[in-house]
Amino acid sequence: MQKIFIKHTIAILTASIFLILFINYLFSRHMLENQQLTTFDIKIEQIIHTLESNQAELEMMNENLNEDYLTRAKAAAYVLDREEESEMDVAQMQYLAKLLNVDEVHYIDENGIIVLASVSKYIGMDMADHEQTSAFLVLLDNKGEDAYLIQDVQPNASEGKIMQYIGVARKEHGGFVQVGIEPKRLMEAQSRNTYDYIFSRFPTDEREEFFVVDRETGAVLGHSGSMEQSFTEECYQLDQLMQCRNGAYKKGKDGRQMYTVSRIYENVLICAVLPEEVLLRKLFHNAVRMLIYLLCVELAVILLLGYLVRRKVVDGIHRIIESLSAITDGNLDTTVDVGGNHEFEELSKGINTMVRSIINISNRTSAIIDMSGIPLAAYEYERGSEHVFATSRLGELLDISKTRVADLCRSAERFDKFIQWMTKNPMEGESDVYRINDSKYVRIHMSESPQGKLGVITDVTADIEEKTQMRYENTHDPLTELYKYGHFQKLAQELLHKMPEGTVSAVVMLDLDYFKGINDAFGHDVGDKYLQGFAAVMRAMPAEHFLTSRRSGDEFCMMIYNCADRNEVAAYLDRFYETLAENPVAMSESLTRRISASAGYACTSDANADVAQLLRRADEALYETKNKIKGTYGAYND
Repeated sequence: MQKIFIKHTIAILTASIFLILFINYLFSRHMLENQQLTTFDIKIEQIIHTLESNQAELEMMNENLNEDYLTRAKAAAYVLDREEESEMDVAQMQYLAKLLNVDEVHYIDENGIIVLASVSKYIGMDMADHEQTSAFLVLLDNKGEDAYLIQDVQPNASEGKIMQYIGVARKEHGGFVQVGIEPKRLMEAQSRNTYDYIFSRFPTDEREEFFVVDRETGAVLGHSGSMEQSFTEECYQLDQLMQCRNGAYKKGKDGRQMYTVSRIYENVLICAVLPEEVLLRKLFHNAVRMLIYLLCVELAVILLLGYLVRRKVVDGIHRIIESLSAITDGNLDTTVDVGGNHEFEELSKGINTMVRSIINISNRTSAIIDMSGIPLAAYEYERGSEHVFATSRLGELLDISKTRVADLCRSAERFDKFIQWMTKNPMEGESDVYRINDSKYVRIHMSESPQGKLGVITDVTADIEEKTQMRYENTHDPLTELYKYGHFQKLAQELLHKMPEGTVSAVVMLDLDYFKGINDAFGHDVGDKYLQGFAAVMRAMPAEHFLTSRRSGDEFCMMIYNCADRNEVAAYLDRFYETLAENPVAMSESLTRRISASAGYACTSDANADVAQLLRRADEALYETKNKIKGTYGAYND
């Protein structure tokens, strides 16, 4: 025992010596790192100042150009207001564009269609078909004489060409005029505000690197060296750089440590790195001499401790070990009583108190869990033991009586069988979650070891209900409570695959008649009520034969399945239309209106049929029906 103690003491003292050396090293190193951090902060601030100055210059240029371009757009609108549209052609629009010194001139009518253009292939384009062009449709709703829109530089919808478009509402004829300009001057100014351009003119010291990283993608946007590098090292990774605001070491090329500093600026990180060996060239002058002095002190301390350990410690420890061995063997009545010094007496009292606490640990643990108010229960039992330790909320969480809990806890084998039965059927898609009753769900996490089993039970009812609600919102239309179109297609395809042989299914496309007129006459709130009334009739159909969905706007679709033949499909459609006629919608306090809808359907008896193709056929049948007699339905004919 004494030899082991001395051996470990030597190790501790030796470690202490090196710790002192290490602390001295850290102190000196910390000073150097603080100096470098200050240097990097100053240089990064200079980079930010350059960026902001260039950005201010760019914004001023952009503002001046926008004002100039808007003037040209207004001039184009002025010219077109005084010309007959029938007399304008592509050549005249090109002449107008050349006269105004712009690249493109378009006229868009009240329906959002390009009817005149200096580029012939743009004529007939619908502005609503693309995100870039649809932004200008707000000019159709704005009746002000000075309505205009200046769009940022971006690829155009037709060719992906970098353009800037300006739209001005026509004052007399409706619609709006749009001019397009290739922003060469602005692009040149923007190129001077790039990180590579700034870094190429920024002075750096020996082996310093400066670079910029996107905070969302982690991509390196600019580097003071070369952008041809792979940037796969740790010191270029976003998650690592976020930790370097006050300076940190990250791995660089060839595994070298790089002192790295980062600073958040808008949506990027501006970073600076320096190799560790450059930073730490002056730290190792006096380390060897200090080490020799400390080793001499260690030798003197070891000789003194050897004597004290043998006389004051070893004998008492042996007696305590003997008592602890008896307690470990299960003899909890053992009392530890070691004298000789005050410390051993206090240790003996502490061990005896600990043994008494172990005896009552089950009751204390259960009481603590109950006091916490957390819906949690735990159980534990050792192999070969009959008794099961369980906290008081076990019965509440598993929905069993206290009597039943007490009976189970008297037999570890019976308790184990009960838990296995409870965990036989977990919830689909959930880990260790089980349904107790209609309104309660619990998670049972079990851990097994050679000594026994331990389990923790928590109430997860709120989490499951929240997930169920989220799944409902992801698959159902919020206004009509019908399935969303994408989810409907998935369910319909599954129903087709499961279709019994000899049965018929049909996909139905429906469209409300005159719905736009209802919105215009009564307002969108009544229009929503009209949609909900139609959806209510769809939901009222028998669920074992109908699958219903809102496609978009006033378009709906449904699937009629498990039918004996096509006649039964038609019978269900008749039933649907009869129910629709019996449930008019109140448009106001004094006016009700019968819902009118047209439908087309396509039947199949093929379980391998494609739902998307059936929907297209039903859509064709719907189109024919609406052209013939609205408010009825028709079948698709090959």
